This record gives sequence, structure tokens and C-alpha cells, in this order.
Amino acid sequence: MKRLGFADIADRPHYWLADARAQACLIEGSLPGTPDFEGLVRCDIEIRDGRIAATAPLGTAPAGAVDLRGGLVWPGFVDVHTHLDKGHIWPRSPNPDGSFLGAAGTTLSDRSARWTADDVHRRMEFGLECAWAQGTVAVRTHVDSLAPQAEISWPVFKAMRDAWAGRIELQGTSLMPMDAFAEAQGDRLADIVADAGGILGCGTRLNGGAHEALPPGFRELLERIFRLAMDRGLDMDLHVDESGDLGAKALIEIAHMAERLGFKGRLQCGHCCSLAMQPDEFVTETLRAVAQAGIAIVSLPMCNMYLQGRSTGRTPRWRGITLLHELRSEGIPVSIASDNCRDPFYAFGDHDMLEVMTQATRIAHLDHPFGDWPTSFTSVPAEVMGLADHGRLKLGAPADLVLLSARFMSEMLSRSQADRIVLRGGRAIDTSLPDYRELDGLLGAPA
Repeated sequence: MKRLGFADIADRPHYWLADARAQACLIEGSLPGTPDFEGLVRCDIEIRDGRIAATAPLGTAPAGAVDLRGGLVWPGFVDVHTHLDKGHIWPRSPNPDGSFLGAAGTTLSDRSARWTADDVHRRMEFGLECAWAQGTVAVRTHVDSLAPQAEISWPVFKAMRDAWAGRIELQGTSLMPMDAFAEAQGDRLADIVADAGGILGCGTRLNGGAHEALPPGFRELLERIFRLAMDRGLDMDLHVDESGDLGAKALIEIAHMAERLGFKGRLQCGHCCSLAMQPDEFVTETLRAVAQAGIAIVSLPMCNMYLQGRSTGRTPRWRGITLLHELRSEGIPVSIASDNCRDPFYAFGDHDMLEVMTQATRIAHLDHPFGDWPTSFTSVPAEVMGLADHGRLKLGAPADLVLLSARFMSEMLSRSQADRIVLRGGRAIDTSLPDYRELDGLLGAPA
């Protein structure tokens, strides 16, 4: 992609990108052309003073425009479910068996022994540097908050959000098992989250347990968490039904609770894996309840495929993901995000939303046609995060764009796009990724 000559326009306040292709579903307003069979519109894009000034029909750009030769243009990506505070501990704390409980236990041990403010800060910074270089403009991270970690990690989150302001919009949501909210730390955490301008979240499982049959007192615990959020005017973001257990039916309970209490904030539920295992009648009932309650869903295909259905010596029988197509057909907002990165819950990943899009398209059949699935990586999560100027090619919005040499979705999804150009405010940034060696002091240098 460097062969497109972006060094020529890095400091120009006004220029055109000629002969671009963009997904029609991501262009706000009148389309400048007719979508092709992959949903792509061929067009020219005007950049003025760091913002998108026009999306115009092909051939509009004047002489001297930057010729993309039909390359794809994407709005900056929005990663609405991550775990920056867990990231990159794999070298020192690998999952012993690849299971969910193995991940939870290993993370607990690592957190208890090593998660100082400096440790969390440096690993979060590394993750954000990766996301920045690869074209992500907004990130929501879950913050492990089981006492005493909340008092350590939330100040780090606030400092990180301030340091990255103007580059990556950073949101934080709490994460701890739901039964911990029955203790005094539940009230304390809700206050910490409110003070940080964060989002109240939890996992719908008990401490030390998995996402399985709803435990005694589940509804009472759930109502307490909702009321803590409502009393402080907080949005909510929950880890829900992250298993293939038929007893994991928290999602419909959350929908009913939100309706009964009249919850008015934004509410997102992540994972919802077990929904794919439920009988059709229960699925229909759940989807209707979720739609009625206005709940947004985020799926994490790479992590869910890694953890779910795993048993030593046995090939997994299912993909671990929720019912994406069925959710969308009910008008439920569906985002797709990266989740964990190089930690016990997912050994791989690089904070790269293009990788997430590639893998999710293959895993969940988000193609033939592509339709408006590209919005699940851009505009839908931007709406969930309340970011009106992100996720679309919108007149007047910042020219925070990702430019690819790939001309078609088939090309983009077939070959690594490591040569991408990332524009921030219309200017090309350095897309060099941070070296893993930067974390050797925390993780231990390999032999």
C-alpha cells in the first residue's frame, strides 16, 4: 500500500482520494454510485481540513488526486468489547487446558500476584498502540474489578483514557462475578464506575463458577445490579451465557428485568453463546424479549471458537457463537468485536479489527450477500458507544479512514492487509506495530 504514495499528501489540508471503493451501507446520505454484487460503491472522496468534505461519483476528483486504483476505504473501526487489562499475559500465564475455567483460574492467579498499576498500564498501552496502528478509532474495555483490583485498575483506566484522548475514544466497563455485587464491594464498585464515567458490568455467573444453570437468587442479584446502575444513571454491559450449557438462560432474564424496571440506559450483552444450543421455541421467545427491551448484542467469534466446545482429544462440534443472523432479523443491533488478546481466554489476536472481520465472516457466514454486516464492525458499535461521528463515511466527520490495496471483499478477506494506510484527521499515521520485546520486562524474556 505504500506504493500508493501517501507521503505526498500527509500534510496537505485539501486533497481528493480518487477511485475508491466503499461499502454502500457505510456511506451516509445519497450514494455516489450503484453498489456492485459485494455492496461496494466506486467513488471519489474529498478531504478538507481533516474532515470528509464529499463522497462524489467516480471521475469527480480533479487532476492531482491521490489515485487509490479501486482500493477499499473503510471508516475507522470500533472495537466495543475488549479486555485491555488482561492482554498479553499469555507468556507468563498460559491456559493449562484451553477451557473457560482454566482461563478464569489462571487469570485470577496472575491478577492476584502481578496486576500492579504499572503492570496494567503498560499492557493496556501496548494494546492501544496495536489498535491505533491498525485503524481502530474507539475501544470499550472491560476492567477486572473484583476487590481489591478495582482500586488499582480504574485509576489506570482513567489515566489511559486521558492520555489517548483525541486518538482513540476509550470507554471502560466493570467486570466481576455477579455475586460479588451482593457484598459491600458492589456499592463501592458502582461508585468507582460512576466517578470514572464508566459503564456498570458483570458476568452472569458466580465467583469460581461457569455460565451454567441459573443459580438460586439469580433474579435478586440481577435486580440489585440493575438498581445500582439506575441509581447512578449508568449504562450496562454484561457477559452473558458464555457456554454451551442449556441451563444458561440469563439473556431472557436480563431482557425481562430491563422491561420490568423500566431501565432507560444503554444495555449491551456479550457472548450469549448458549442461545445457539436452545430449542427453537425458546430462541424465538428470547429474541422477542431482547428486541422489546432494546438490548444490543456483541459477539466475539474468535474467543468463543477458542474456548467453547473444547475437550481434550475431541474435535469441537460447534462454533461457540451466538445466533447472529437470527438476532439481526429481529432488528436487534449486533456488533462483532475482538475480545481477549494473548491471555488465558484467547491465546492469539493482535487488536486488529480487520482480522476480526475476516474471521467472523468465515465463521458466521456473513457473506453471499455481505449485506450490511460491515456495520457490525463500525457504525453499530459506534452507536452503542454513543459516538455519532464514528463508523460511517459521513460528511463533516473526521477523515479517520483505513485504506486498503484490496479492491474487493474477496481480496480483502483472502490476504493479510498489513500494508494498509491509516488516516487520522486526513493524515497518514505511522502504522508500525509495537514490538513484543517491549513487554519482556513484565512477562519475562524468552530463552
